[in-house]
Order: sequence, then structure tokens, then C-alpha cells
Amino acid sequence: MADSATVTVTESDLDAYCREHRTRFVEELSAACRIPSISADPAYTLDVMRSAEHLAAAALEAGFTHAELLPTGGHPAVYAEYIVDPALPTALIYGHHDVQPVDPLDEWVSPPFEPQVRDNALYARGAVDDKGQVWMHLKAVEAHLRVRGTLPLNLKLIVEGEEEIGSVHFDALVARERDRLAADVAVVSDTPIFARGVPSLCTGLRGLANVEVEVSGPSLDLHSGNFGGAVANPLEVLARILASLKDPVTGRITVPGFYDRVREPSDEERAQFAALPFDEGAFLAEAGGAPGTTGEEGWTTLERLWVRPTLELNGIWGGYQGPGSKTIVPARAHAKITCRLVPDQEPAEIAELVAAAVRAAAGGGPGELRGGGAAGAHPERPSRPRCRPRRDAPRLRRRTGADPDRRLDPPGGHLPGHAGDPRGADRRRAARRPDPRPQRALRPRPVRRRGAGDRPALGGAARGAPAGNARKRPGSGRNRRVTSR
Repeated sequence: MADSATVTVTESDLDAYCREHRTRFVEELSAACRIPSISADPAYTLDVMRSAEHLAAAALEAGFTHAELLPTGGHPAVYAEYIVDPALPTALIYGHHDVQPVDPLDEWVSPPFEPQVRDNALYARGAVDDKGQVWMHLKAVEAHLRVRGTLPLNLKLIVEGEEEIGSVHFDALVARERDRLAADVAVVSDTPIFARGVPSLCTGLRGLANVEVEVSGPSLDLHSGNFGGAVANPLEVLARILASLKDPVTGRITVPGFYDRVREPSDEERAQFAALPFDEGAFLAEAGGAPGTTGEEGWTTLERLWVRPTLELNGIWGGYQGPGSKTIVPARAHAKITCRLVPDQEPAEIAELVAAAVRAAAGGGPGELRGGGAAGAHPERPSRPRCRPRRDAPRLRRRTGADPDRRLDPPGGHLPGHAGDPRGADRRRAARRPDPRPQRALRPRPVRRRGAGDRPALGGAARGAPAGNARKRPGSGRNRRVTSR
């Protein structure tokens, strides 16, 4: 193989089309990012619907022959397809059009739903989690169809509206639409690359489990001068409970049974991680200037991010939050906990183990404890990834001018990996189209079929105002920017 320094990246007809229409592509992505499709907040339900309608219309505009909204028990998903020939292979692209909340707003340089290009990057909520990736596929389809007239395979698109709240209705959607979603390969575009200029192959995803806790004491806030020191303080009880869930010295999670099912990484995997060009300083800078790394003892930063489970406190509240002081014993205290999971941990089991540990830590003391867990996405890390980075290296070098990284990185995020079924990976492989018949017309909420020259109109009514959450994953800049080239 020639030295990478001698590789020349040549511009194809597709590259030329994308370069010519770059400004329009960025403007279109910006329009999508102006829609505050926050799935976690019911106040934005109509905005999530509007986002789905906008995306379906954009898919038709790009050249997909059919697009529609698929209803769920919550926010809608978008399905689109371009079937060239039933005899050709079929690829299914997954993405999501919902976004996380945006609090605290005062930490944003520019308003989260007013996209802004700075330093050749587009800043907005959802720009790269995950509207940017979805738009990348739409524009690739457009380029192929406008320049070459067709696609080299059949293509399907499924873009859900609830990924940021754990894909709570995606399992049922996949089960219901199993036949139309059948494909030979699935492409997930909600994962990062290891670093700019380093082509990466993502081969795993951590799962997710959720637990919410409420500690109740007196029926109303009490004056601390009259009752402090004589009745249990729910905030203090909650603080003790949460502190008991992790060893402060080793960083190990103390929940009984938490690690029982953990699949340990192999020596080969650990060696691959160690060979990656990890820059801790750059990582800490991306993490908002964090003073240093921390975590489970005996594991590197990349291993903690990719192959070790975690328990994180996402929110703690109770008592007086306003300016100045208010001398009370609060009536209630609350916390939200999430756990990132690794194979072969089960989200429902981990949620219940954490909830049980919370109840045990309360010890039946004064006050009332309410809490419960909710299963989220399953972790996914195939034992034999179905990819050949060495075989694919020449093609990647031709397209990027850089050597692909042969270590395969499973990121720390989560996705609806297999419709809530730990056997889902095998089921997906078996879920190819059973016969070569053309795909049937699709039913719920049609945006409409498009003929040659048709231009779909965007639908939906705008409403809502920004609300929020902080950035999502250090090391990738996923929530706030996408390169505008």
C-alpha cells in the first residue's frame, strides 16, 4: 500500500454537485434545526410533529419516491423509500429528528434554535444529533439522483422522533412495520468519528436504564428554626442515598448485582483502544474545560467511555432555589439517575437493581421513599463485527486521503439497537425481504407520492419556545456543531 502522504483525493461528479450546492444544503439544514423538536417536553409535541412533516417533505424533495409519517404511541417517525429493483440489495438508514432540551440557555453562545455558522461550523441544537446526519443522507441521495439519475441499490429511511427519550415506542413500531423495514444492511448515523480526519467504524453502543427517586418527609416545608435537627431532612436523606451508590475511592458502582452480567472486553480490544491516538487535553477541552478525567479504577478513559457501565446523577432538586436564603426543612427531594450499560446487561434488570439499592440505602428511616426504574435501550457490541477494515482501507484512503483507523470504536451513546430484544441482532439479520415483490404502498399519514417534477410543500404549524439541556457527549461535539463543508 502506498504511503498515505502520496495519496491524492480526486473530486468526483458527486463531490462537484455537493460543492456547488453547499450553501443551499447548509440553509436547508438550518431550517430543520430551527424547529424545536424537543421530545422530552410535552409543550413541544406539535413541534416534533412539524419536524417530522418537514423531514418527510425534504425526503421527497431529495428524490425519495415515497415518504410518510408513521404514528406511534408518542411522537411520529418518518419513513421514506426509493426502490430501484427488488432484485437489488436494500439498505435501511436509521436516524432521529427529535432533540434534547436546551437548558441552561445562558450557556449558549447563540440561541439553540437560531442556527449560526461560526468558524466553518454550524451551531444549533440538533445540528449533529441527529438532524445533520439525516440531512447528509438526504443530500447524498439528491446528488446521486440529480447527477447519475438513479441509486445503485434500494434505499429505505426510518427516522424516529423519540430517541432522546429512550425510543420508548420504537420497539412496537419496528415490530409493527417489520416487513417494510426489512433490509440487507442497516446504517446507523447517530455515532461520532474518533477525531476529525480519522475515518472510524463504530461497532458497538452502550445501553441505557433510567431511575427516578423522590424522598418525602413532612407534608409541607418547615421552618428550620422550629423543626431543624428534630425531623428528617429529605435532601439530607437523598444525599446519603446517592452517595452510597458509588465507591468514592475506586469509582466502582456499589449496587449489588450491577456487574454480574458485564461482558468484559478482550485483551485484543483493550490493545486496540490503547493504540488509538487519544489526546486527553483535547478531550478535557471538549468536555468544557473539565479539570481532569476520573472514573472506575483500573480502566483507561476510552475504556470507561466505551466498554464499562456507569451510573450518573442527571438531576437533583428540592427545597428553595431562589435568590438569598430561606431557612426551611424541605418537604421533598428528587433525583434522576441513568446508567450506561454494556453487553450483556439488561436495562430492566439494572433499573430494578438500582431502585432496590436506593430503597435499601434509605433503611426504612423517617419519611417516605418513592422511586422506580424504566428500561431503556439495550447495549450492542457484536463479538465478531461484520466489517473488514483492512479490506476497506484502500477505498477509505482514496476517498479521504487518510489512513482509516483499524481499531473499531464503540461510542458511549445509546440507540434503539434491537427493538428491546437481546436476540434482536440475530433477528435483524434474518429479517430480509422474504420475496422479491415490490414494496407495498404505505399506509398511515401519507405526505403524498411524488411524480417527476413535483415539489412537496412543507406542512405543520409552528409553536413553542426553547427549553433545555446541556451538551450530550464529550469528545465529539455532537450536540452543537457540524462542519458546514
